[in-house]
Amino acid sequence: MKTLIIGYVWPEPNSSAAGSRMMQLIKTFRAQNWKVEFASPAQTTEHMEDLSQFGVSSANIELNHDNFNDYIAAYNPDMVVFDRFMMEEQFGWRVEKYVPSALRVLNTEDLHSLRDARHTAVKQGRPFVQSDMHSDLGVREIASIYRSDLTLMISEYEAELLKREFSVPETHIMHLPFMLDTQSLTAKPFADRKDFVIIGNFRHAPNWDAVLQLKQVYWPKIRKHLPDAKLNIYGSYPPPKATQLHNEKEGFLVKGWAENAFEVIEDARIMLSPIRFGAGIKGKLAEAMQVGTPSITTSVGAEAMHGSMPWNGIVTDDVEEFVNASVSLYQDQQSFELMQQNGHAIIKQRYDKDDWMNKLVSRLNIQQQLKERLRENFFLGKLVRHHSMKSTQYMSQWITLKNQQAKTETK
Repeated sequence: MKTLIIGYVWPEPNSSAAGSRMMQLIKTFRAQNWKVEFASPAQTTEHMEDLSQFGVSSANIELNHDNFNDYIAAYNPDMVVFDRFMMEEQFGWRVEKYVPSALRVLNTEDLHSLRDARHTAVKQGRPFVQSDMHSDLGVREIASIYRSDLTLMISEYEAELLKREFSVPETHIMHLPFMLDTQSLTAKPFADRKDFVIIGNFRHAPNWDAVLQLKQVYWPKIRKHLPDAKLNIYGSYPPPKATQLHNEKEGFLVKGWAENAFEVIEDARIMLSPIRFGAGIKGKLAEAMQVGTPSITTSVGAEAMHGSMPWNGIVTDDVEEFVNASVSLYQDQQSFELMQQNGHAIIKQRYDKDDWMNKLVSRLNIQQQLKERLRENFFLGKLVRHHSMKSTQYMSQWITLKNQQAKTETK
């Protein structure tokens, strides 16, 4: 299946869970010998993956420019994968117009509107309620899901939420978690580890908030009990406000970019992740399970990651319980080893790469075969596509003309 992926950003698997997820999709497609091209309007970055080593071609595309029309028609893909709803919103109408037979797949990474709504609730100091998602962002995101032939949801909770609260049919949605290698799990011994760790892209608001929570609330309490312990804080793109938190005396060490995330997680005895808001599933917590590092996190942090299986650490939204669990597990080898086993069991049962790759390929092939019938039967999708795509198209065409006029006037 000739595939075009339209990326919001270029994949950075060592910087974010989204980057790792994208590479998992790419490797799945290439394992079928599908021709794959990755196109993006984003700037290239120093940490981006070299896609050519996977046999994937790359293209730079422009927002609100008619040259995309010729590009997509010439490439003529069988399937277009939009990475995040903003790319579907921007390019979807052009794909539908110039390659109408292409299967249109939306890879959400997480529900942006859910993450944003939870963030709003936290800032207002109140519990999240479902109506918080009824925002402009929520309307745009759900409309994009309605317009797509298939939406890939990394979180089981969010897949059910879309079906239950927003009437997205089962035929148009697929729960697809991380696809991980279950044959290379490691378990570095308790005695060979020390200190705590947190890791995450600093540009991602939930990660930055978690670091602030550790600095202001959790770490001072933990350090009172463990005065020699250190907290190593890793993540790409740390801003000055983050590096300024570095304090050797407090053992609060902001180290920034990690060349190998697995190594720094594996060297630590415990991962701390006091996430107050967010969506999707957490790549850093999955990585911790893979290398046998127990995690102390919140209900949002562990959401949709372990089903009914016991967590590889402690899940709590209570500050004192979080602190006590961190201190206790740090010193208890027997409990530590049990949590390592829990984490490996979760990865093996819920994230097996081969199992999920087969399910994804099978679903895409079926979706391709049935796409015309599914489009015809999903009236709400047709309705939203008719109205919202026209408005998006006219807005994009207006911006295109405006940009052309500006260029003419500057000559």
